[in-house]
Amino acid sequence: MDRDIRIWRHLCIDMQRLFAEETPWHVGWAHRVLPAVERLSRAAPEKTIFTRFLPPRSASAAPGMWRQYYEKWWMMTGEHVDPALLDLVAPLESLTPPAIVFDKTVYSPWLDGRLHRHLVEQGVGTLAISGGETDVCVLATVLGAVDLGYRIILLKDGVCSGSDPTHDASLAVIGGRFSVQAEVMETDDFIDRFARPLTSLSTS
Repeated sequence: MDRDIRIWRHLCIDMQRLFAEETPWHVGWAHRVLPAVERLSRAAPEKTIFTRFLPPRSASAAPGMWRQYYEKWWMMTGEHVDPALLDLVAPLESLTPPAIVFDKTVYSPWLDGRLHRHLVEQGVGTLAISGGETDVCVLATVLGAVDLGYRIILLKDGVCSGSDPTHDASLAVIGGRFSVQAEVMETDDFIDRFARPLTSLSTS
């Protein structure tokens, strides 16, 4: 099926309790950007896709360099972390369904092909991307989406990181070096242009 840039989905990356609460992976900005993420998610829950990052059961179960990563972060593996922390934060969890969830075990949501196949089946050509972290999982999502040919709108006030310098650098790189495929936009501007019933570019 051909993809149409008028058909869009909101792809929200890893807005989970694991990162919003006081854990070793806590991202302080998560609560700051949550209102913007929630506004768009509630404006079009049927067009919203949440991803969740799921650690392995143990470091020994992780492949390649991920094993060393989880030897460092052993306390975040499945045998130690509270499974409830893998859930989406409460305001977003309540939107599923109609919003849907794709789980992943690496930074990128594209690796196993399921998400891309789902979007292609829906004819989706444009992705509005929110969530965290800007310079890790969001960046991996954007770069993969570029390679797969999507039009990308990165929601400036809807992405978060634990590092201000690399957050800012990521926004600059995405909005500058990838300016043909990607643009950086405020969430309310996106809602006004795409998600309000009278101005939506597509009902699909």
